[in-house]
Amino acid sequence: MERDHSKISMAVIRRLPKYRRYLEELLNNDIHRISSNELSKMTGFTASQIRQDLNNFGGFGQQGYGYNVEALYEEIGKILGLDREYETVIVGAGNLGQAIVNYTNFEKSGFKMRAMFDVNPKLIGLKIRDIEIKDADELETFVRENNIDIGIICTTKEQAQIVADQLVRGNIRGIWNFAPADLQVPEHVMLENVHLSESLFTLSYLLKSQSEDEER
Repeated sequence: MERDHSKISMAVIRRLPKYRRYLEELLNNDIHRISSNELSKMTGFTASQIRQDLNNFGGFGQQGYGYNVEALYEEIGKILGLDREYETVIVGAGNLGQAIVNYTNFEKSGFKMRAMFDVNPKLIGLKIRDIEIKDADELETFVRENNIDIGIICTTKEQAQIVADQLVRGNIRGIWNFAPADLQVPEHVMLENVHLSESLFTLSYLLKSQSEDEER
C-alpha cells in the first residue's frame, strides 16, 4: 500500500535535504554504512528524530546494521524529486541571478537552466556559461513554449509580482523567489520564498542574545 506523503509536515521535508547532504559527504569519504546515532552526531538531530522522519517514507534501516548510505541517499533523492529533470529560467541577471546560474551543482541535481531574462538592454544577448540573457518581454512566451517547470525570481521587490504573474500565465509549475516580496500565486503553483535579509536578521538576533548573555 502506497503511503500518503501529502500529510507529512514541512518540518520533516525541510530536514531531508540536510540528511542527503551529509550522506553525500559519507559517500565521498567511501563510507557505506551508518547508524542513526552516528548520523545524529553529524546532523545535530536526535537519532529518534531521524528514524521518525525516515519512517514516514518507509523502512530504510536494518536493526543491528543501520543504513546503507548509498541506498538511503538515492531514496531521499527520489522523495525530493531529484530523480527527474526540471526546466528552469532565471529572471533578473544581476549579481544574485548570475551567482545562481554559475552554481553548477543545480545542473548536476537535474535543474537545467534554459535562459535568463532581464530588462537591462546592456545585458540582453550576453551569455553566462552559455546561457543567454533574453529580453524580459519574451518571458511568458518562452516559459509556455519550452514547458518550463521552475522560474527563479531575482528581481527587485517592485518587479517581483509582475514577473510572478508572467510566469503563471506561461503555465509555470513552481517559483523560487529571492525578491523581498510576499508573492500572490494560484494554489496550483508551488512557491518557495528565500528572504535573505530575514535569515541575516535572525543571525543578528542570535549575536545580540549571545552578547547580552556574556554581559550578565
